[in-house]
Amino acid sequence: MTDAQVERTIEAEFKIVEFEEKVYEEPVDGPKLTRVTIRKRYQGAIDGTGVTEVLTAQGAAGGGYVASERIEGTLDGRHGTFVIQHHGLADGDVQSSDGHIVPNSGTGELAGISGRAMERRFQVLTLIYTL
Repeated sequence: MTDAQVERTIEAEFKIVEFEEKVYEEPVDGPKLTRVTIRKRYQGAIDGTGVTEVLTAQGAAGGGYVASERIEGTLDGRHGTFVIQHHGLADGDVQSSDGHIVPNSGTGELAGISGRAMERRFQVLTLIYTL
């Protein structure tokens, strides 16, 4: 981190505006496997949109996912895009979701962004980043 770069933490609320799930394998035993496209609308600390492609494994009492999300909009007064690589697990009611900003994925005024992301509250993205 250079002197010009300061680590910031923001919470960005979002609404899911489109959710399209396709099952690509559903065995008799074991979790079903799906591909999900999610479109989001961010307001607040991030003003913009997100599109996410998700691969899931969904069982009766647990599951997991990996996802790539491209966010386009304004963050900290700067406009551009960046990509977050997410992953999460669920074991009964216990859930976790974490991710990282893909290196060198920032464009426009968000070029050079780096950091990590998590969802600890429903439809709230926490982003810890430097720019």
